[in-house]
Amino acid sequence: MRNAQATPALRVEWLCDLDAERARSVLGAYSTVRVSTSYQDVLDDPAVHAVAIATPAATHFELVAAALEAGKHVLVEKPITSNHADAVKLVELAERSGLTLMCDHTFCYMPVVRHIRDMIHAGEIGDVRFVDSVRINLGLVQPDVDVLWDLAPHDLSILDFILPPGVHPVSVSAHGADPLGTGRACLAYLVLRLNTGAIAHVHVNWLSPTKVRTTLIGGSRRTLVWDDTNPAARLQVHDKGIDLAEDAALTHEARREKLISYRVGDVVAPALPEREALRAVMAEFADAINTSRPALTDGRAGLRVLELLEAASRSLELGGVTVAVGENR
Repeated sequence: MRNAQATPALRVEWLCDLDAERARSVLGAYSTVRVSTSYQDVLDDPAVHAVAIATPAATHFELVAAALEAGKHVLVEKPITSNHADAVKLVELAERSGLTLMCDHTFCYMPVVRHIRDMIHAGEIGDVRFVDSVRINLGLVQPDVDVLWDLAPHDLSILDFILPPGVHPVSVSAHGADPLGTGRACLAYLVLRLNTGAIAHVHVNWLSPTKVRTTLIGGSRRTLVWDDTNPAARLQVHDKGIDLAEDAALTHEARREKLISYRVGDVVAPALPEREALRAVMAEFADAINTSRPALTDGRAGLRVLELLEAASRSLELGGVTVAVGENR
């Protein structure tokens, strides 16, 4: 609510919540924003052109569909829905209706992630050779989803956002454990194979006593280290790695022994602005509507992330076997 009200291109008309008193306490005593416990009140108002939906994933399909059918643009929290088939219906409905459907993949709007994307797309780190992401902390154990569906959407949406055109995951394998006996995985490890032969690894965990938010992206020219718990140097660019010279006249063994070189260069920490990501989400939502263009994290981005989540869940059910992306549908 705060970020929507601070976005010049948006004017907030309603705050809808099942707890009206909580909604009023958020708005304050002098707000002109109306409060309702009925979602239909919002959809029936011709002054409302767009809605933002922040509810449990199991409710997304019904709420987003109702908004699109009422002619409203929609911003919806991740994941777009709780299953791929429903998400496809929403994306197709939005496209038929000429409406914006945007997913709140908030981390993609952090200045550091935008900078990483720009570097990768500009070829500054070379070919992506590996991605290694760790997102661990103590709790909160969710009552309705496992750790994959709670934490991994962040890393999978970031991966989808930063990979260069033409590079994408083709398979997923996942291993998880439930040491608390909750009936759902509390920690998990995902390995995603990319169509280039590179791999991405994601570690998510509710049980770690320390909070770690680190992503390494290794390229053929440079390696990026993003530590989100270090505001003084969130991103480091390492000109350090291994080079392998190519010579067709040499055997594989000879190249390995004679032509491998270790490159040790500078480490640079770019100066990045500190901006609230959700403010950028709201600005992107408004601009996508006003310019009739797909949002950076549109419904199809949500579909791709959901496809990976479903493949990971299928792999987890099968004991960690590799599942082709799309195979589980």
